[in-house]
Amino acid sequence: MKVAVVQEPPVYLNLAASMERAINLVAQAAKDGAKLMVFPETWFPGYPTFCWRLSPGADMGKTDELFALSQANSIDLSRNGMAPLQEAAAEHEMVIVVGYQEIDGDVSGSTIFNSCAIIDADGRIMNNHRKLMPTNPERMIWGFGDGSGLNVVETAVGRIGALLCWENYMPLARYALYAQNIDIYVAPTWDTGDTWLATMQHIAREGGCWVIGCATALEASDIPEGIPHRDILFPNNDEWVNPGDAVIYKPFGGIAAGPMHREKGLLWADIDVSAARASRRKFDASGHYARPDVFSLTVDRSRKVPVSFS
Repeated sequence: MKVAVVQEPPVYLNLAASMERAINLVAQAAKDGAKLMVFPETWFPGYPTFCWRLSPGADMGKTDELFALSQANSIDLSRNGMAPLQEAAAEHEMVIVVGYQEIDGDVSGSTIFNSCAIIDADGRIMNNHRKLMPTNPERMIWGFGDGSGLNVVETAVGRIGALLCWENYMPLARYALYAQNIDIYVAPTWDTGDTWLATMQHIAREGGCWVIGCATALEASDIPEGIPHRDILFPNNDEWVNPGDAVIYKPFGGIAAGPMHREKGLLWADIDVSAARASRRKFDASGHYARPDVFSLTVDRSRKVPVSFS
C-alpha cells in the first residue's frame, strides 16, 4: 500500500484556501497511487505558533486578535465543515488522517480544540480525537479533549489510531491504542528534531506498529502579508519556522521513509500492513508481554459535555 505524508504548508489562517489546497494535494497523491494520506497537526487552518512567540501578558491584545482569526477559520463538524475533504476521500477511495482546529457549534461555539479526524475511503469520519492536554501556552488557544476519541478504527487500509504531538509522550494514552490491535499509528505534530524522531522510533518498537510522524513544513515567507502582527512574529522572512521532519517507521523500529527535513512536498512509502501484527511475536505490550495481574488501565471513553438538557 502506498502512503503519502503531507509536508506542504496550508494557506495560513485561511480555511477556504487551505481546503482548496488540500483537495489538490489529495488529487495529486491519488494520481500517484496513494491509498492513505496524512496531514500534520492543525493543518487546517495552520498551527497557532504565535502562542509561543507572544508574551502572555504584554501581548494579550495581539493574541486575542490572532485567536479570533484562528477561531473564524476553524472547522465545525456539526456544520459539515469537513465535507469537501470527505468527498475527496470518497472520490479517490483514499483514507485520510487530518489534524485540524475544531470548533463545537453544538455546545459553546467558541472554544477551539486541537483535533484529528480519520476519514475512511468512503468519506465517513470513523473517529474524531481532541487533544487531551494542550502544552504550555497552547492552553491559551485550545480547550481540553476527553477520552471519547481514544479509538483505533477499522479502515479500508487497516486499523488506524492517532495521538497528537506531545500526547505521544503520555504512556497510558499510547497503551490505550496498543490495546486495540493497531496497525498504523499516526502522530500529527508540530514537534521536530532528533528527540521527536527518537520518540517515533520508540513507539514503533513498543507498539509493534507502523508509525507516521509529520509536522507542517513552514517558512516565514509562507505567512501571508495580511496576517496581523506578521512583522513582529516573523521578522526574518528567510526563517524556517518548522522544518517538517515527516517520517515513517517500520513495526519494531527502522526507518521506512524520511525524515524529510526543510523540504516541501509529499513523503512516500510502500508499507505492508500485516507486518505490524507479525512483529509483535517478539514483544506484545498488550498481549503476551502484559501482566494484568500486576498492572491495569481503565480508560473512560464517554463524551464529556458541560450541560444536559431534559
